[in-house]
Amino acid sequence: MNPQAFLRDLERKPEMLRALADSLDAAELWPRRRPERIVMIGMGSSRFAAGVAATRMRAAGVDAVGEYASLEVGTPPGDGVLAIGISASGATEETIEALARHGGSSTTVALTNRSGSAIERAADAVVPMLAGDEDGGVACRSFQHTLALLLALEASTAGGGDVAGAVRRAAEASEDLLERRDTWLPGVGDLLAEGPATFTIAPAERLSSAEQGALMLREGPRRTAGACEAGDWLHVDVYLTKPLDYRALLFAGSRSDPAIIAWMRDRGSRVVAVGGDVDGVDRTVRYRHDGNPDAALLTEVLVAELVAARWWLAQDAQA
Repeated sequence: MNPQAFLRDLERKPEMLRALADSLDAAELWPRRRPERIVMIGMGSSRFAAGVAATRMRAAGVDAVGEYASLEVGTPPGDGVLAIGISASGATEETIEALARHGGSSTTVALTNRSGSAIERAADAVVPMLAGDEDGGVACRSFQHTLALLLALEASTAGGGDVAGAVRRAAEASEDLLERRDTWLPGVGDLLAEGPATFTIAPAERLSSAEQGALMLREGPRRTAGACEAGDWLHVDVYLTKPLDYRALLFAGSRSDPAIIAWMRDRGSRVVAVGGDVDGVDRTVRYRHDGNPDAALLTEVLVAELVAARWWLAQDAQA
């Protein structure tokens, strides 16, 4: 793992997203036949993306679930099941084993960023992530591309909008955040670094942003970080605001945001809002297209990733 290469991976997001959008325009990557059930299987970033995708598909009337690949007993295989094993490296043992259990009964697909990898041998078909090599050793672009490709799956099974267009908006949004980083990143990074831990919060529809954001802070700079869904925060993480110098990155958009901020103001917590204006926060990061839900889903975690890169590079320089 390399912090300089990680930053370069982030800087290539707009380029690779535009290439992905072109590929989505050029070819049908998913079958149009609607299965009786979709099960998306993964660990870590892959599971984060699968969970949000499944929530969206169920809302659109599709029987879909995102599962831990490590489940001892998962969704049973069957003729009407589409089982998707998600692994950027193509080598995630739990995911390969879980997908293999569906072989011979379910239709199996490997969603991977590594051509010729082991997971492909457990699948009937392969959908490439098209995220390119991640030289920093961190699944950042592959996480974003996984989300985009699962949006394309949603569109193919339930009907949907212009996914390629959403991906292009995410490219523009990512470009905006990157080009203006000197205006927001130092202040945001310093504010979040001052506490004993950093907490990420997002609406259920975009929970993957909080989960992936916290993972980036743990995986690169090895900081203590945790993720929580916005509504659940009022029942779960609110208790931490009393004993801790609580620092949070809030991905805005939940109806629970005002109540969260009320607790934080009462207890002297510090919070950065991303993607929307929230009364009472310490800092706000806005970006192009942040009012579009799909663009936000595909883009906003870049704020946490750039904070992680900044901290990681500073630690590397001191080592």
